[in-house]
Amino acid sequence: MELEYASDKVREQCISVKAAKKLFAGDTVLTRNLLARINALENAETIKDIIVQPSFRFHKLGNKKGKNLEGYFAIDVKSVREPWRIIIQPLNEHKEPYEPCNIDEIAGMIRIVEIAEVSRHYE
Repeated sequence: MELEYASDKVREQCISVKAAKKLFAGDTVLTRNLLARINALENAETIKDIIVQPSFRFHKLGNKKGKNLEGYFAIDVKSVREPWRIIIQPLNEHKEPYEPCNIDEIAGMIRIVEIAEVSRHYE
């Protein structure tokens, strides 16, 4: 699958061990897990390959504190016990968001996702 990044900062956090370690305050386990998740996303044919893996805990996001997250999804960096999530948005072949994003209907076609952020999403 092709990965796009919302910003250079997000890209650096996802591909650089040094930047990822800084994001996770030196936690090497979270750093390794993030890089492994990014690798899994890159090696997937479509987003459906990620959705079917229970350990990723792929889930839809809603509105949070006034922020509209319609069309965004998250996967766990490590596990449900950790607050860290990778926030992604599926993109069409023109690298534009699907509107509406009916993931169940289009999962087998999505070959491009944007990594919006890596964050403590639930805090």
